[in-house]
Amino acid sequence: MIIYNVTVNIENDVREEWLNWMKAVHIPDVMKTNCFIENKICKVLVSEEQGTTYSIQYTAKDMATYEKYKNEYAPRLQKDVQDRYPNKFVSFRTLLEIV
Repeated sequence: MIIYNVTVNIENDVREEWLNWMKAVHIPDVMKTNCFIENKICKVLVSEEQGTTYSIQYTAKDMATYEKYKNEYAPRLQKDVQDRYPNKFVSFRTLLEIV
């Protein structure tokens, strides 16, 4: 199994609206691709000078399924976030393999 992890630091002035949108719209849209079998959103428990950091984790059954997501769906879904919250967040992505 593969965990696709997206770590996001979101500015505090939009944090609550972003978190609600992620839970109600973005994460359900990602799950509708049928590329992931589960997801979770976690708050990173460190004190930040600016913003709040979250880890959004999506579990795929294998690398081929993740690659399908990355090639067919990720560009549009990532653009949705960028368009909605321009200059309000930074993010990076990590792939993990469950062993």
